[in-house]
Amino acid sequence: MVSAFLNTVKIPELRRRILFTLAVVVIVRLGAAITTPGVNQAVLQEWFRTSAGRGGGGLAALFNLFSGMPYISASIMMQLLTAVIPQLGRLAREEGGRQKIMQMTRYATVGLCIFQGYLLALSFQHPESYHTILGGISETIRNIGIPLVDDLGWKFRIITVISLTTGTLVLMWLGDQITERGIGNGISLIITIGIVARLPAALAQAWKTFVPTAQTGASQVNPAILVLMIAFLFIVIAGVIAITQGVRKITVQYAKRVVGRKMYGGQTQYMPLKVNYAGVMPIIFAWALLLFPTTIVSYGFRNSPTASRIASALSTGWPHYVVLAGMIFFFSYFWVATQFQPAQIADDLKKYGGYIPGVRPGKPTADFLDFTMTRLTFAGAIFLTLIAVLPALMSQGLNVPMITAQFFGGTSLLIIVGVILDTMRQVETHLIQRHYDGFLRKGRIRGRSFDRATYSRGEAAASGTLMWLYVGIAVVVIAGVAIFLYGR
Repeated sequence: MVSAFLNTVKIPELRRRILFTLAVVVIVRLGAAITTPGVNQAVLQEWFRTSAGRGGGGLAALFNLFSGMPYISASIMMQLLTAVIPQLGRLAREEGGRQKIMQMTRYATVGLCIFQGYLLALSFQHPESYHTILGGISETIRNIGIPLVDDLGWKFRIITVISLTTGTLVLMWLGDQITERGIGNGISLIITIGIVARLPAALAQAWKTFVPTAQTGASQVNPAILVLMIAFLFIVIAGVIAITQGVRKITVQYAKRVVGRKMYGGQTQYMPLKVNYAGVMPIIFAWALLLFPTTIVSYGFRNSPTASRIASALSTGWPHYVVLAGMIFFFSYFWVATQFQPAQIADDLKKYGGYIPGVRPGKPTADFLDFTMTRLTFAGAIFLTLIAVLPALMSQGLNVPMITAQFFGGTSLLIIVGVILDTMRQVETHLIQRHYDGFLRKGRIRGRSFDRATYSRGEAAASGTLMWLYVGIAVVVIAGVAIFLYGR
């Protein structure tokens, strides 16, 4: 792997792309330090510092993901609408249709920027009334004695909307430049850098928690937990990489056909079906919907004790985890149902003379793909549920700061692992094209051998793969429970 990193410097084009990406990342991080005109920077810094040690850190992370990059929200909306609205689905399959959908996405991004910018302006002006968006900032204002915003009129709102919209469009343009001239997906890389930028603060908070202080001479948590947490972190990262890369390869045989004087087909290919097909989307949807009850209570039922108890139960405690797991399972299957089209895949295979050995073309092929993806989605949903609840369980059970616990799972870890793997894959493609060894020189993934004679043996291989997947998930659960009990 060290030689692969050294080889990246030897290729002029790859070196230029990497340096260009690093330069854009530096520009993005410098721009992240610029506050909205009219907002007191000292209050925001103190709020982020104090919210790091409590549950507000997770809310701030989700808040940064949506309001900081509305382009992601617009892209998700367009993907769902493309799967639901037939006109958009046909447009996506036409020549040049993707460009038109991308243009619609940009227009939707501008609309979301204006809407979210106005809500942010209101929350900045009246943090005591809109405390759901910036939870705990009213206490910070009272402790410091400085107002968050001095101007409470329309001038501040207009400036805030314009500045936030302009900043988002600049980020979107920089992301496109990285995609075109750099390495990796630009927008995803910018979001990943924003998440990783919180790592120094997380390490500093973990140091204060686990290392004995000079005043007390003892740490807040047993230092032995730190060793177990480091080992558990490697296990979780390895599990996330394995599930993210995990696929079920479906054997596809193409029949021989003669066109003119040439013969086509006759070869065997593989159709990869991902275990975690939905990616991070189910967790994002579930967390976003779980924020709605608290928001509704804050605006409409401020004086109702019953509504407050319901909102509190959905925010913490076992009802929260039960509802969260149910939503993750629902959105996992919902995303697969909207994005994975087995009938269309079966028609395309039939059109080009492809078939799955042991399965008749047409509807039986579609049923086989749907059944296989359903089983894979169940395993992926279990994995996503464990990853989603792991940071909160570590924060509540082991008193780990939330800003540190979020790197043990949740959307942060999934995004970091997915983007890094995609970037390394692109770098490896450049290396292999120029006859250099890639990152996976000794452990490059090879095609799994399938018995092409019978369909039953293929099903047995799939069952064995799922069995080992469930065993791996069980190991992660047992390790987490052991750490939890030892910390108690």
